[in-house]
This record gives sequence, C-alpha cells and structure tokens, in this order.
Amino acid sequence: MNPRIDRHASASRHQLSLAHGAGWLLIACVGASLLPELAWAQASPFATGATAAQTNILAILTPIAVIGVMALGVAAMTNKISWGWVVAAIAGVALIFGGPQIVSWIRTMFGV
Repeated sequence: MNPRIDRHASASRHQLSLAHGAGWLLIACVGASLLPELAWAQASPFATGATAAQTNILAILTPIAVIGVMALGVAAMTNKISWGWVVAAIAGVALIFGGPQIVSWIRTMFGV
C-alpha cells in the first residue's frame, strides 16, 4: 500500500472523529441550555455574590451612619455646621440604604 494514500486516509478519519465529537458537544450544549434543570443550573453567581456583598456592606455602614447622624446632630446643636453637609449626609444615607429598591426600580423600568 502506498504510504502517501494511507496518511491521507488517517487524516480524514481523524477529522471525521473530531467533527463527530464536536457535533455531540453541540447537541449537549443546546440541550443543557434548553433544560437548565438537567444542567443543575442555579441562580446567577453574580446575583448571589452581589447580594452577599450588599448585605455585608449594609452591616458595616449601619453603625457608621448612626455615628454620622449623631455627629451632625451635635454639630447642629452647637451651631457649627454647614447645612450642605446635612444634605449630603441625608442623600448618602438614602442612597446606601435605599440601594436595593433603586436597583429594582431601574430593572423594572428597563424590563430586566
């Protein structure tokens, strides 16, 4: 047998094997995307991580916000405050603790 012909026959069998494997992989990916229960798909890892980070940040910022409001009260009581600081503190507290509601409002506004 001619070695040149044998080499080409071997290459075509290898290409056929690769195409066959890629076809099964494509079928498996399409099936997994159509049936996420079979793929053991869970919630988005980004959403899970973002929720955990938000919970931790709120736990840290709650006492800081309380101390900040107390300091603003003392400064207002002694008449040594710029009211711009008060407005900024109120806006900051509203944004920090109202963050989840703001995000859900924006998501519903864009239909996500």
